[in-house]
Amino acid sequence: MDSPTYLTTREVADLLRVKERKVYDMVANGEIPHRKITGKLLFPQAEIMGWIEGEGRARPIERPALVTGSHDPLLDWALRESGAAMATLWNGSRAGLEIFAEGRAALAGLHIPGAEGWNTEAVAEQGLRDAVLIGWARRTRGLILSPSVAEMVKGFADLRGRRVVLRQEGAGTTALFARLMAEAGMTPADLITPASPAHTESDAAAAVAAGEAEATLGIEAMARQFRLTFRPLLHERFDLLIDRRAYFTEPVQRLVAFMRSDTVAAKAAAFGGYDVSGMGTVRWLSP
Repeated sequence: MDSPTYLTTREVADLLRVKERKVYDMVANGEIPHRKITGKLLFPQAEIMGWIEGEGRARPIERPALVTGSHDPLLDWALRESGAAMATLWNGSRAGLEIFAEGRAALAGLHIPGAEGWNTEAVAEQGLRDAVLIGWARRTRGLILSPSVAEMVKGFADLRGRRVVLRQEGAGTTALFARLMAEAGMTPADLITPASPAHTESDAAAAVAAGEAEATLGIEAMARQFRLTFRPLLHERFDLLIDRRAYFTEPVQRLVAFMRSDTVAAKAAAFGGYDVSGMGTVRWLSP
């Protein structure tokens, strides 16, 4: 039988011949390689064996040149224009974070709301090693509206009874939408939603422009691109989670160098709804 890629807490305790409580203590102190995926502790077997054999730390993971997580139009454009030549998988913040934690991507774009702000809590909970979270942009998010309802929808509560296109499960926008619904005293039954969610910011705005929905929760840049009415609600942080080893590879270095250019600042201004003054700032650093 093939050995498992990840070990459970009990399996690690049996391997080390200690009690499970000791394994939890080692995790809390950052002494042992681990991941926290969907709230559950898992231990990469290859890293555990390297750690046992005296390497003292997790074996570096050779990550693919892949950017995953939440879709951002400015980032999407920058990856092409910089010549970074990295593949993209826009699957939402939470799914992207899990793929990153599993070592299957070099970067992840995130905008996950938390009690104390954006992204840092969600990242810290993963128990990641050798990773850094850097600022990409502050984005203005609000309601993108079709011309037919633009004068009738002034705030979030006015979405009751409207056709609203949602984002996929695990997207940062989905978590934010749920919070805004709770604050407005609304439930999913108050909305009319298409069967299929939108998977990117541009897809959501395009659905409104095509008449498939009357509204969506999107960013100002997309409302401008599709010439739709925009009702701002808040400012959010979009950050990049980067593996430290991958940071020094040529594709990521191309992107990092491009981030500092006037070209990116000019494009952000043209898009609208972006504040890139904190781009490149370190927001969180793993042990």
